[in-house]
Amino acid sequence: MNYSENFGEESPILKLQPVEKSVKEVCAGSSSKITKTVEAYCESGLEFWVDLKSTTSFRSMDLPQLTVPAPPQGSSPQADHLSNFGSQMLLASNSIQRASDLLVSVSLGAEMNRIKTTELASQAMEELKKLALAREPLWQVDIENNTEILSGIEYTREFGDISTTLTEIVRMVEVRESQSLPNLDLNNSEYSVGSNEHRPRELGGPKPASFEASREIGFVQMNPASIIELLMDLGQWSQAFSTIVSRASIMGVLSSTGVQGNYDGTLQVMTAEFQAPAPLIPTRESYFARYCKNLGDGMWGVVDVSLEKLFQLPSRNFRRQPSGCLIQEMPNGWSQVIWIEHVEVDNTLVHNLFKLLVSSGFAFSAKRWVATLIGQCQWLETLTATRTTLAADGGDVSSQGRRSLLKLSERMVRSFYIDNISGSAENKWMPLPLGWPVSGAENVRISMKSSTDDPGKPPGSTVVFTTSINLPFPRKQVFSFLRDEKCRNEWDMLASNHGFNEYAYFANGKTPGNRVSILRAFNSNEVGIFYLQASYTDTTGSYVVYTPIDMYAMTELINGGNPDNLAILASGFSILPDKPMHRDDTGGSLLTIAFHVAAGTSTQEHVSAHQHANLMYCVLASTVVSVKEGLQST
Repeated sequence: MNYSENFGEESPILKLQPVEKSVKEVCAGSSSKITKTVEAYCESGLEFWVDLKSTTSFRSMDLPQLTVPAPPQGSSPQADHLSNFGSQMLLASNSIQRASDLLVSVSLGAEMNRIKTTELASQAMEELKKLALAREPLWQVDIENNTEILSGIEYTREFGDISTTLTEIVRMVEVRESQSLPNLDLNNSEYSVGSNEHRPRELGGPKPASFEASREIGFVQMNPASIIELLMDLGQWSQAFSTIVSRASIMGVLSSTGVQGNYDGTLQVMTAEFQAPAPLIPTRESYFARYCKNLGDGMWGVVDVSLEKLFQLPSRNFRRQPSGCLIQEMPNGWSQVIWIEHVEVDNTLVHNLFKLLVSSGFAFSAKRWVATLIGQCQWLETLTATRTTLAADGGDVSSQGRRSLLKLSERMVRSFYIDNISGSAENKWMPLPLGWPVSGAENVRISMKSSTDDPGKPPGSTVVFTTSINLPFPRKQVFSFLRDEKCRNEWDMLASNHGFNEYAYFANGKTPGNRVSILRAFNSNEVGIFYLQASYTDTTGSYVVYTPIDMYAMTELINGGNPDNLAILASGFSILPDKPMHRDDTGGSLLTIAFHVAAGTSTQEHVSAHQHANLMYCVLASTVVSVKEGLQST
């Protein structure tokens, strides 16, 4: 089945063999200003007004009302934990414009569309099984980078995904046409054999696209039924993968057993927006069908496949080829997960700083999904532990207080990824004005936000300002420096005159740096100020996220108070390797810095928007300089 072209047409695979030889033959062929501004920043206590507004508007369309059965809900412990989050947290609003287009154009209740989608999902499941279980030559091992590469030629042979150029060659050989073969030069061809670059012909000229394919195998301390429920329930999936999924919605359920907790044969139509941890990386939005099936012998499959071509809808240059996972039951409540990510995407809008990481497939790879799933299992174990926590200085936190702080930490990290560093259009990122005279300003992004009825956010206006830089230091070193409370006053301008200690912490897994910490700041003249900090690292990336909390609120949390009504603003760092497949102790790092602060109305004389933007730039520039100096000294 050709998922890149029309779904209903089969490519002539057998006809490719006589011309294989022909194909191979053709293919052979200013520091003082910053200091003053920073001093003003510190004196203001981060309370300033930014008169920056976005002119972007989003057309809202009324969605047709669908009468569809709700997906069955299970009652596992992790479901109970995630139920507080609620399935509605990331139910995408009408601003997902293509969702409206899909529902207006296609009635999911129409029998013909139901049959087409069901057939497509069944074919996608078969392809997923083959991709997950195949070995060489379909998957070729890259020993140097310790990864696998999907062979385009072998994939073509197996699944019939023939490009326009190869189809032309087949036709030419069949009719014995005497004409020049298409140019297969690496820079000009429609299809470069041996790479993953493919440029399909479209009206209005060629539009470049690339195929990203990856496979990852992991062992998860969770039984298959719980993993299936986590993937099929929107609320659980959105929260467990909140570092990857910024928005999601179920448009309709086409088939379901109707039995609580039984997802065998469930087919649902979804939309989702996938993110990487930097505003300079555009999000990827897709319509897809998600299909769950019991494959027998303790194995389950969950597959996604795009629906855009099936319904001939306008494309946003991203399609999910059959992607998902096989889940094999293992002894003692464990599962083996084989994850496949296979997409067609246009990466032309990715910032040059992240171009290599994204175009290689690493930024949205199967490795990232599996690492996140393993991290979620560790988090659930941490959350449900009943032990008290003691730190070196004697801080004592009860089990009830522990749960309150961990729940707040979970919300803090989710907010940081979705509101602070996601490239989603919802964030309405604005660059600094053109012609900004300082180098590095082109990477700065600003987003204005407003909250009126969310108890978890301060009322009024807030502002997020962020930038991304390349550091010549390994990710492991950067992560260790930024999470160490003893180094905090080296980069945190508001803490330059403070000392810090770790009042208490909660370990998250076995990696020493993966923890939720209560940091206490103090000096000789002030009452202590607390920070709640979450730090985590895995094979694909790291983060350090924090929020300040006053002494009275922290005391209430430690005693088990409700964390849902505490207004917080998360700030922090996201750390990625500067090249794909680098180990933590080699190569450089891509650091994204994001500050989220209140934008209070100033009582002083009017300050222009340009001056406020300059203030934010100087805060970021000073932080960058301090981080670099601190890393050099370590």
